[in-house]
Amino acid sequence: MKATRRNFLKRAAGMSLFTIAPAHVLWGGAAPSNRLTRALIGFGAIAQSANHLPFNGSRLIGLCDPWEERVRHGLALAENGGWGKIKAYGNFMELLADKDVDIVHICTPPHWHGCMSVMAANAGKDIWCEKPMTRTVGEGKRVMEVVKAKKRMFRLNTWFRFQGRFYGFGTTVEPIRQVVENGLLGKGPIKCTFGAGQGFSWKFGWSGRVNAAPEKVPQGFDWDMWLGPAPWKPYTAHRAGTSFRGYWDYDSGGLGDMAQHYLDPLQYLLCKDDTSPVKIDYIGPKQHPEAVGRFDRITLTYDDGTEVILDGDESLKGEPLLRGANGLCVYPKAKDGKTLRLVDRTGKELDAEKVLSELPKPAPQQTDFIDSCKNRKTFALNESNGFRSCTMFNLGIVAERLGRGFEFDPVALRAKNDPAADRFLYQSMRSPWDREMWG
Repeated sequence: MKATRRNFLKRAAGMSLFTIAPAHVLWGGAAPSNRLTRALIGFGAIAQSANHLPFNGSRLIGLCDPWEERVRHGLALAENGGWGKIKAYGNFMELLADKDVDIVHICTPPHWHGCMSVMAANAGKDIWCEKPMTRTVGEGKRVMEVVKAKKRMFRLNTWFRFQGRFYGFGTTVEPIRQVVENGLLGKGPIKCTFGAGQGFSWKFGWSGRVNAAPEKVPQGFDWDMWLGPAPWKPYTAHRAGTSFRGYWDYDSGGLGDMAQHYLDPLQYLLCKDDTSPVKIDYIGPKQHPEAVGRFDRITLTYDDGTEVILDGDESLKGEPLLRGANGLCVYPKAKDGKTLRLVDRTGKELDAEKVLSELPKPAPQQTDFIDSCKNRKTFALNESNGFRSCTMFNLGIVAERLGRGFEFDPVALRAKNDPAADRFLYQSMRSPWDREMWG
C-alpha cells in the first residue's frame, strides 16, 4: 500500500483507540485526564530534552521512530519518567491517524520537518516542531500556508525571543527590542554583527563524509523511512547519527542547527517579523554538493539597508551586536552589569538602566503553548514569524551552496532573475512524500 495521507486516514477508523480520551473533547466533562495529549515523532537525543519527553504541560501517550532500538529506549524512559506504558506506533502515519493525539512533537532531522508539519496539520493536529522549521524557503512557505488553512496551533522549539538569556548577551531580548522599537538607534539602517559564540563557527567541523563505502543497515532500522523525502543514498552510520547535520540532504551544518536559536530573536528585536532580506552576499570557499563546509561571511541586507552579518571567520570580533544610524551601539552587558551596554558615537557609555526605565516596554507575548492549543491563541513563535526567521538563514544557505550572492523578493518569496538560486529555494522531494507536501 502506498504511504499517503489518504491511505493512513482511511485506516484510522479501523485502529484501536486509547482508553484516554483526547483532551479536545474533555473540557467541561469527566475524564481520566484533564490535559491535552501528545505523541513524539522521532526519539533521538533532542526528544529527551526538557520540552519533549519530560514536558508536564500535556500528557504523553505515544512515540515512534524508524529505529526499533530507540523506540524501546523511549518506552522505558517514558515509563520511568511517570508516563506509564505509552503506545509505540509502527510509523508516524499511524500516529497522525490516532484521534487520541492532540499535539504532535516533531523531533526528527530537519529534512522531515516540513513534510511532517504539513501532514500533521492536514490530520488535524497541533504542532510543536524542532528547529530549524524547514530546510528550504519553499517548504517553510508551504507549512505556513497549510497550518493557517487548517487553523492549527504551531510552535517552534526555540524560545529566546520570549524567555531566557540571549546567546552570549547576558540578558533577555526584551531590553534590546525596547531600544530598537523606541528609535534610540536613529532613523536609518542598523548594522548587526553575529560572530564568536553564536554557534555556527564552532560547529564548522560538522561536515559530511564524501565517497564513504556503503554499510549494512542495522537490524530493526527502517533506513528508507529515515530518508523519507530526501534523495535515496546508501546507508552509512555517519549519515544516520547526529552527524547527519553535515549533509545538505538533511540539514546545513552549524547554521541549520543553531541559526534559528539566534536569528529568530534577532528578527524579533529588529522588528522584522513580517519581511525578509532582499540581498544576500557571500564570502567563503566553494561548497561540496553533498557535504556542508565552512563560510567566512554571509551578509543579509533588508530593503531599508539594515544589515545582518554572520561572521564565520570571526574577523569582526569586538563589533557591537547593533550599531545604529546615529552611531549608538548595543553591546552585551558588562561583567558586573545588570543589563545591556549602550555606547554613543563618541565612546561615552550611557546609563542603560536609566534609559530603559524611561522607555515603553514591548507588547506582551503569548508564551504558553498549551494555553494556545486550548484557547486557540497564536503562540509567540509560530508558523508565520518562524517562517521568516527560518528564511533568514535558508537564504544564507542558498548563497553558500551557490558560492555567491543573489537578490530575493520577500513578497513573491523567489530569487530575482536567478533560476539557479530558485532551485535551492524550492527543492524537490522523493516520492511519495512530494505529494504529501505539495498536495
